[in-house]
Amino acid sequence: MARMEGDHDRYRIGELARLSGLSVKTIRFYSDRGLVPPAERTGAGYRIYDERALARLELVRALRELGASLADVERVLRRELDVPVLVALQLEAVEAQLRVLRVRRAVLMAVASGELDGQELRTMTRLAHISDDERKRVVEEFLDEVLGGLEIDPGLKARLRGGLPELPDEPSPEQLEAWVELAELVRDPDFRARIRQMAEGGAAERARGEATDGAAMRDAAALVAERGAPALEAGIEPGSEEAEAIVAEILRSFDEPVPRAELADRFEQGADPRAERYWQLLAVINGWPPVPTAIPAWDWTIAALRKPPGG
Repeated sequence: MARMEGDHDRYRIGELARLSGLSVKTIRFYSDRGLVPPAERTGAGYRIYDERALARLELVRALRELGASLADVERVLRRELDVPVLVALQLEAVEAQLRVLRVRRAVLMAVASGELDGQELRTMTRLAHISDDERKRVVEEFLDEVLGGLEIDPGLKARLRGGLPELPDEPSPEQLEAWVELAELVRDPDFRARIRQMAEGGAAERARGEATDGAAMRDAAALVAERGAPALEAGIEPGSEEAEAIVAEILRSFDEPVPRAELADRFEQGADPRAERYWQLLAVINGWPPVPTAIPAWDWTIAALRKPPGG
């Protein structure tokens, strides 16, 4: 008989295997390791287990199915680690694995599109699997280099520092591709040098007390988009009466008179297509509203500022 009689239920290893659903070999392994020690042994050396052993075995099985290591299971049984803490750690590990799988899915979907060559695929695979913190660190290191030691407009600085890439748990192929492009952009030495030059220009103006009011610049930028883009589309030539009316409206954005040549220089300093692309990529990655292309409107406005009336 597998069941032993006594004050409490007693089980031989075969009966314990049937009750627990584990193999005799597995129970023997756990028993030898001390996780589920027998209550006693018969004169012939057979192991006899009790209800406590069955309960411990069920706990071991449950923790192992959650992915816990044998070392962590031993810590739980020795009361060195609480079960809720262990489960929380396992849940965190599972969530991390799910994030990796979701990113891998996005990579595979991008590959399935057939639009990536071998080098692009290697780059995407390498960059896609870094952590959220590492992604942010890539951009933070870029900002540290281009802004370090400079006194720039506080609003712009806050916007730059607050604009870090945050891929969702299940990114789309477009978001993944945008992240790869952004990572390559911020690592481009020429782009870094250009953004540093722009930041130095703004810092120099602030140091001289010549910095253009931030609110006025935002109003002017809004007018460039609202008035410059339609003017360009309509074929209005810089220097024409229609263009001069738009220029005058932009100049009125500022409380103090700003020479048009100076404003043209200021606009030109910030009108870099790569800087615009930086924000467009962040918008895709973070799920922000799309950033429309404004560089053609800026180029038209700069030309209108530089063109003398009737010239």
